[in-house]
Amino acid sequence: MGWHDYLALWCGVFGTVALLGYGRSLAGVTRAQRTVRVMRRIERVQQPRHGGSEKDGIAVVVSFQDPSTGQEFTVTNDGDCGDRISTAWTGREIGVRYPRGRPHAFRFTNDLWDGRYGLGWPNFAVFMIYVGLVVVAAIDWGWPWALIGVGAPWTVVIACYLPRDARRVRRRLDTLAAMVPVPGRVVAVVKNVHTDEDGYTSTSQTPVVAFTTHEGVAVTAYCPSGLPDPANSHGRDVTIHYSPADPADFTPNLAAEHRSKKRDITCTILALLVTASAAVVGAVLL
Repeated sequence: MGWHDYLALWCGVFGTVALLGYGRSLAGVTRAQRTVRVMRRIERVQQPRHGGSEKDGIAVVVSFQDPSTGQEFTVTNDGDCGDRISTAWTGREIGVRYPRGRPHAFRFTNDLWDGRYGLGWPNFAVFMIYVGLVVVAAIDWGWPWALIGVGAPWTVVIACYLPRDARRVRRRLDTLAAMVPVPGRVVAVVKNVHTDEDGYTSTSQTPVVAFTTHEGVAVTAYCPSGLPDPANSHGRDVTIHYSPADPADFTPNLAAEHRSKKRDITCTILALLVTASAAVVGAVLL
């Protein structure tokens, strides 16, 4: 069995996965499409324990009603309950999703409609088919085709994305300019202990800040960046800049946020230059 046969098998398997996935999505029978999704509001917020686990998220209480039965459920995010809640206040909207007919298998989600069509695996399968075709082109026709196969499509994608990224950065800078300062306080520092496959253990520490907006909203949130010496920040008074349109959008270091957004657009431009250069070099070497 030659490698061309293996490639044909590769493309056949992933092609079948893609066709089945897209077909199921068109028929509306994917798991994601059969998932019940409801938007509810946080009723209570519990302050994280100092020294606790970062993975637990901020403890909240949410009530939701199963549309099919009308039964009301009051739940918390104790244990493995979907997306980690890193910013919370009483009255904040949050998504709840669960398999149809199984409300006890609920999961919290920060983006209620993310992946609602169930196209993740089919799209991945199409990508793997393309990878196989690039490999066969590089082997049969020479490695410059690999440069073209990788560089050309990514150049098109990044070039199409660049104007949207520029608009996003401009909107973000406008949002930062409109942020207002309020006093805050680091009410806890939570930890995340990670052990890699070699047995090496690393610990990261994330401050938890609490602040009250000018509109009277009491916010509790993880603050993964922007504070110096986060491990020893418990009890520290800080100034928080937040967006009046969304208190979840905040920063303790406005200048660093400005620099970060400008750096984002620079990285996108550099990526465009790298992929375009790869495609050009591949074409020249043919």
